[in-house]
Amino acid sequence: MGKPKVAVFGAGNVGASVAQRIVEKELGDVALLDVVDGLPQGKALDMAEAAPVEGYDARIVGSNNMTDCAGADLAIITAGIARKPGMSRDDLLNTNAKIVGGIADEVAKRAPNAIVIVVTNPLDVMTHLVFERTGFPAERVIGMAGVLDSARFRAFIAMELGVSVKDVEAMVLGGHGDTMVPLPRFATVGGIPISNLIPADRVNTLIERTRNGGAEIVAFLKTGSAYYAPSSAVVAMAGSILRDERRVLPCCVRLSGQYGIQDVFAGVPVVLGQGGVEMIVELELTPEELAALQASCAHVRETIERLKNTKP
Repeated sequence: MGKPKVAVFGAGNVGASVAQRIVEKELGDVALLDVVDGLPQGKALDMAEAAPVEGYDARIVGSNNMTDCAGADLAIITAGIARKPGMSRDDLLNTNAKIVGGIADEVAKRAPNAIVIVVTNPLDVMTHLVFERTGFPAERVIGMAGVLDSARFRAFIAMELGVSVKDVEAMVLGGHGDTMVPLPRFATVGGIPISNLIPADRVNTLIERTRNGGAEIVAFLKTGSAYYAPSSAVVAMAGSILRDERRVLPCCVRLSGQYGIQDVFAGVPVVLGQGGVEMIVELELTPEELAALQASCAHVRETIERLKNTKP
């Protein structure tokens, strides 16, 4: 048995960081693919030369030929334009839909058994687009959002309390955008609910900071968006799939009646294993939490309709 093959589309900051973490953890051999001449080849060669020092034997090659995704077990789509200060994730809609749609067609043709993780923004809509364009079963098309949003929430809780991030658990549901739904009721530190540890007004501040987590980084960087935490989140999902770890992670998946929502991709907790989404976990939500999740999904649905109506 050889190592699994992972095709990473996009050799920008997110894609290159994903590729680096995958080979360092030896989750699989990587094909790093990008349309920019020389970019994936240079970054892949650089990582291959780090292998003797870091001690990994996973192989990585860079290519401008999208057909080199052939036979991939896992395809990770990070390609697209990044946000600039003042832009929302939805502002990227039409440009990224063309890029992601073309990649989805290649994956469907050349890696028909692959599981796909979508990272490109606007995340929920791009995941829906990949599902439609590939024709893959819903359990094999997954968006990366909840792991990142939850990680941000966990980081801010740990900073607030001055405790180890290892002991902080949190859950963020819904669309990956301004309507995301952090659930403080499910946030704990060493098993203790954060409501016992942090005053309500401070919890609300942390929730707002989580919602704006990406924009906060964009505002600092000015010429790009976050990539260290997003790539970590992708690789947590990739590891659970490729190693069949069956971790319970919040991911953007197609709902078919769960939470009263039909045919929309949105962030909910799922079990991730070798088949992709092995199970969707239905939490008991309060009426307010459920209303917030449904409102978030309504925004995703509106954006999907807008994309359909602007297609040439």
